[in-house]
Amino acid sequence: MQEPHITVTGNVGAEPRTRVLANGAVVTDFRIASTPRLLDKDTDVWKDGETMWFGVSCWRALAENVATSLHKGDRVVVSGRLKVSTWVTDKGEQRSQLEIISPVVGFDLSRGTAVLRKSPPLTVATDPGYPGLVDELTGELLDDEQEVHDEDEVSLGRPGGLVGAIG
Repeated sequence: MQEPHITVTGNVGAEPRTRVLANGAVVTDFRIASTPRLLDKDTDVWKDGETMWFGVSCWRALAENVATSLHKGDRVVVSGRLKVSTWVTDKGEQRSQLEIISPVVGFDLSRGTAVLRKSPPLTVATDPGYPGLVDELTGELLDDEQEVHDEDEVSLGRPGGLVGAIG
């Protein structure tokens, strides 16, 4: 079953936490709080609705960028696959959390400005958790040392796969 996609605007609840997995992939996790503003039509006054909390997981290059860019309190826009995680605590209590597996995170520019600094070009050798990159034109696997620049179009994994500019 395919998980639903969601876009949420909210505030980062704590400093992001980054870890490196055994295969070398970088993962950064953080939580965001999203509180809707509701207009009370009887009093014509804006009020806060109920706050929803979401866990967010980012992988590889995005994880590194999130770790160096986001801080507690930042207003962000997160988009990705919505997943529900459930577990039982040591006390036997059932718990659940809404989690967004996010390929996209950005600042909410309705609240301020930001300046983008591009990350250095990736190579397969410098990002061991990344799947093999395939040249979209030739279908050939790119060499481990070959750099992928912004203007290069590649597929992730195999010919005919995801296509996009890496940068």
